[in-house]
Amino acid sequence: MRSLSREHHLQVEQLIAPLFLADSDSAKNPIASLPGQFQLGRKELLQEIEESMELGIRHFVLFPAVEETLKDKRASYSHSPENFYLHTIRSVKERFPEATVMSDVAMDPYSSDGHDGLVEDGIIVNDPSLDILCKMAIAQAEAGVDILGPSDMMDGRVGALRDALDAEGHTEVSIMSYTAKYASAFYGPFRDALDSAPKAGDKKSYQMDPANVTEALREARLDEAEGADFLMVKPALAYLDIIHLLARECQLPIAAYNVSGEYAMIKAAAQKGWLDENACMVESLMGMRRAGADIILTYWARNYATLVKEGYVYH
Repeated sequence: MRSLSREHHLQVEQLIAPLFLADSDSAKNPIASLPGQFQLGRKELLQEIEESMELGIRHFVLFPAVEETLKDKRASYSHSPENFYLHTIRSVKERFPEATVMSDVAMDPYSSDGHDGLVEDGIIVNDPSLDILCKMAIAQAEAGVDILGPSDMMDGRVGALRDALDAEGHTEVSIMSYTAKYASAFYGPFRDALDSAPKAGDKKSYQMDPANVTEALREARLDEAEGADFLMVKPALAYLDIIHLLARECQLPIAAYNVSGEYAMIKAAAQKGWLDENACMVESLMGMRRAGADIILTYWARNYATLVKEGYVYH
């Protein structure tokens, strides 16, 4: 009876699995603050994708863990022909052409300053950052990326990326804009995974104030006008009202990023025996879906898909 009257459903096909890449042919480095997640070498990444696709997961977002020696102020390694991230993307698309590969477009994994934009005299400079992001985006498109994920929050970056892609003939590459990316305390484990925390200052000058709602709608309308194909809200659980607002007011599909801190909280409590991990996972993901998310990026993608395959019924 409950299933007959259920208003919302969460399909495995609506999930995107984030994966962390190590600069190695073979590696599986545990991430202490993200139990169950690893920095994967090329061999292990391909195996993870293969096993995930057998469970029905077809969409993946890849994040590179870059050695400090390869970083500089202008994130030049991000578009270098030697970049292991680009080589790995090519390997994934050659092996699994049917998989959707989403990238990360931001300077922080490659920047010696650890910021998403170019730092000059202690200030994040917007427009010069766009030139670097465009070079990065074109290199990723040439490697075979299906969806660009500009996570930098620089003003005007969606329009700049769209123009740059189209000029190079990559009209089929989509853009999932990190439209409402808040200056959140829930990103800590992710930054541990990539060693990408700012070396000085914070990201509040270009990420959104958690107190703001209308700003998210303004950003969404700008991204729609500039050519975004998807709009994202990040984090998810503390911003369900923002997900709901954009789903109601915007015409594009809405994605929610179930971020590292949200995952780690439930993992830690479950390890203590205080919570049922599977039940809390499903309830959290369903809350995002109910709020209006069409797509969810979550570290639980494989866990959820496994439950579904095993015949799990919503509690």
